Amino acid sequence: MPRIPAKRTTEAGPLLKLFYRFAGKRFGAVPEPMAVVAHHPGLLRAAVVHELMAEKASKRLPADVRELAVYRVATRIGCSWCVDFGTMLQRHDGLDIERLRHIDDYATSPAFSRAERLAVAYADAMSGAQVSVTDEQVAELEAEFGRAGVLELSYQIALENSRARMNSALGIVDQGFTSGDACQVPLP
Repeated sequence: MPRIPAKRTTEAGPLLKLFYRFAGKRFGAVPEPMAVVAHHPGLLRAAVVHELMAEKASKRLPADVRELAVYRVATRIGCSWCVDFGTMLQRHDGLDIERLRHIDDYATSPAFSRAERLAVAYADAMSGAQVSVTDEQVAELEAEFGRAGVLELSYQIALENSRARMNSALGIVDQGFTSGDACQVPLP
């Protein structure tokens, strides 16, 4: 149970009920982080608009590269909700979720392409207690993805750091968006 309880539909006004309905149709359930943030309507509106705009704008990178980097952040921070939700999103995008079991071995696993390895290593460098990104790393990413691709990757990794850290701080845990073995992807 989260440290701040989710706002129930019975407590919601008309706009929040609309948000909940939209989220329920899109994801099959209202994401618990949304229902917790609903206690602050201004931040909820800002978060919903921001998430939709970031999703719409993030089309430079291949989906597998972007989603693996975001997933890596979730595992590094230890956000079980983000791992659960991210696995579901990858499955819905038709991406191979079986290889997520090998994310800790990304540097040597044949399950990951060179581009994916670069992105996941960058996620690692951005997600520690201290940011450890190097000039060489950014140059290599720019050669692979272009400037706009590096900016998109950086933005998405930073955004997931924010989500994962907030969810972890508030005690929001996996919600069951994935079924079967998919939600059993181990955290490091």
